[in-house]
Amino acid sequence: MSAFALNSDSLAIQDMARAFADEKIAPHALEWDQNRHFPIDVIRQTAPLGMAAIYVREDIGGSALSRLDATLIFEALATGCPAVSAFISIHNMCSWMIDTFGSQAQRETFLPPLIRMDRLASYCLTEPGSGSDAAALRTRAVREGDHYVLNGQKQFISGAGNARDFYVVMARTGEDGPRGISTFLVEGGTPGLTFGANERKMGWHAQPTRAVIFEDCRVPVAHRLGEEGVGFKIAMAGLDGGRLNIAACSLGGAQSALDKALAYMKARKAFGKRLDEFQALQFRLADMATELEAARTLVWRAAAALDAKAPEATRLCAMAKRFATDTGFDVANAALQMFGGYGYLADYGVEKLVRDLRVHQILEGANEIMRVIIAREMVGRG
Repeated sequence: MSAFALNSDSLAIQDMARAFADEKIAPHALEWDQNRHFPIDVIRQTAPLGMAAIYVREDIGGSALSRLDATLIFEALATGCPAVSAFISIHNMCSWMIDTFGSQAQRETFLPPLIRMDRLASYCLTEPGSGSDAAALRTRAVREGDHYVLNGQKQFISGAGNARDFYVVMARTGEDGPRGISTFLVEGGTPGLTFGANERKMGWHAQPTRAVIFEDCRVPVAHRLGEEGVGFKIAMAGLDGGRLNIAACSLGGAQSALDKALAYMKARKAFGKRLDEFQALQFRLADMATELEAARTLVWRAAAALDAKAPEATRLCAMAKRFATDTGFDVANAALQMFGGYGYLADYGVEKLVRDLRVHQILEGANEIMRVIIAREMVGRG
C-alpha cells in the first residue's frame, strides 16, 4: 500500500475511529476539560473496537494493524479530544512493548487485561532530575532472591494513580548510563507503590498526571521485561512509535481547530461580508491546510518506514514528531486568532485545543531532542 493512497481497510479503520470520536468523545470534551475528569468508562469502550492493542499480535488477541493504521486512529480520536487520544496511545505503546520484548508467559499473563482495558497502562521513564537526559535516571532496582526492590520516583506520568492501573517502569540495575537500565512491569496495588498529587497543568485536563513513587516496592523477577541492562533499548524502541502517535494526535487536534475556524468564518460577518470572503483570511486558511497536509504526509512516511523496519525509521519518526507537533500547535493557535475574542473563551473549544497541543512539543522527547537525533544521523557521531 502506498503511503499516499489508503486502501479500503485503512479508510474503514479511520472512519470507525472518527465516528467513535464524534459520538463518544467530542460532545463531552469541554466538560471533561473543565472538570478535570478522566473518562475511563469512555476510554474502555475503545477496547472492543480493537484500539487497546492496535499493533499487538493476533495470537494473544491484538489487532495486528500497521503503524500507519495506528496514526489514522489516533488522529481521528484526537479530533474529539487530544488528551484522551494521547492516553490511549500511551496504553498502546506499553502493550506493544510487552508483546515485542516479553516472554510468552509474560504476554499471556499481562496482555489480556490490557487488551480488554481491565487495566490501563502508563509508561514510567521521566524522573524529576532526568527528562531529556533519560539515561541519567536514578530509580534503582536491587535484586533480592526472586524479587527486585525498587526505590525512586518517576515524574509526569500520564494516567497514574487510578484503580486497576499498570506501569512499565525503567529502573537502574547496574552501572551509570544506558547500559545499566532494565524494564519492569509493576501492577497497581503493589505494596510500596504510591503517587503524588494530580498535577495542575496548562492542558491535558482530561487525563491525570502524577508522580509515581517506589519505596521498597518488591517486584517479582518474573516481571522484568527482557534481560538486565536492555531497558534503555526497550524504552527507546517504544518511543519511536510513541513519537508517531503523539504527532498523529497533533494532526487531529489541529484539524479540529481548523474545521471549527472555517465553520465560524462562514457564519461570522464583518464590514458586510462573511469572514471567509476576505482574501487575506482565505490565504491564511490555505496556508494552515497546506502545512497540516505536509505534516500528515511526513507522519505517514515515517509510519511506513517503521512498519518496514527501515534503517531511517528513527530519524523519520523524530522528524515527523518535531514537524507535526510544531505545525499542529501553530495551526490551532492561528485558528484561535481567526475567532478573535471568542476564540479566547472556553465555549468554542479552540483555546482548549491550543492548551492541549502545546505539551506535544515537549513530551515523548522535546522537539529540541528531536533535532539532536536528526542532526546526529546527518553529521555522524564522530
